[in-house]
Amino acid sequence: MKEQINFGYLSDEFSSAENARIVIIPVAYDGTSTWMKGADKGPDAIIEASANMELYDIETDSEVYRQGIFTEETIGGEITTREMVDAVHDVVQYYLEQERFTVVIGGEHSVSVGAIKALAARYEKLTVLQLDAHADLREEYNGSKYNHACVMARAKEFCPIVQVGVRSMSISEKESSDESRIFLAEDIHDNTDWIKKVISRLSDDVYITIDLDALDPSIMPSTGTPEPGGLLWYDVLPLLKMVSEKRNVVGFDVVELCPDGSNRAPDFLAAKLIYKLLSYKFGG
Repeated sequence: MKEQINFGYLSDEFSSAENARIVIIPVAYDGTSTWMKGADKGPDAIIEASANMELYDIETDSEVYRQGIFTEETIGGEITTREMVDAVHDVVQYYLEQERFTVVIGGEHSVSVGAIKALAARYEKLTVLQLDAHADLREEYNGSKYNHACVMARAKEFCPIVQVGVRSMSISEKESSDESRIFLAEDIHDNTDWIKKVISRLSDDVYITIDLDALDPSIMPSTGTPEPGGLLWYDVLPLLKMVSEKRNVVGFDVVELCPDGSNRAPDFLAAKLIYKLLSYKFGG
């Protein structure tokens, strides 16, 4: 059995379950993807790339790993989508009861459902902030309510949502979306006031779900469903920083990395994005 390496390749002092304030939960699941497969390889690729990060963050002048970052055993294998959702829910709930901060890394976007359900049960006025190229508001897809194309329809059953970076949806999704809570990529391009508008629609407690295809394929080609016209690194960071400053981020996930062995830069971007958001949360 392959030995699992911890996020950041940290020493035992900073990666043990006993001392960690932060828990990384890898979910190697890709059961409902409908175009390019491989998102189940995403968690391993992100963790491997994280070995190459500098653990000092210049912007926040911090070393967030000193909070302790424990990497859980990977959820995956021959399980159904519903079994995966339940497994993620149970693990996230377990660590919430211990007052730990959870980060789920996927895997396809359906891995977010269990985490959102667990956080919504704990935080009565939770809002989910979604960064994504796709609306993901289908009621069901290919016969499943837990398809990756349905994740935000499921999230809306637990709490309000705000969507950022969307540039692809079906007509049925348009009819079920709330125009006041969706920020299309075309409307935020070359615009400076959209971040404050996003913040104004969030409740005090926020869960962030980041589908990496929210980013433009020029910097994030390694996704199962890339869409042109996406966000860039310095579009995303100011949003995440302000959300962390103005609201209580209670957890997040990063999903849909479909690694390409010939281009490792997207793997590193995903690892760095996780560490950057943790730095905004704990190190600022």
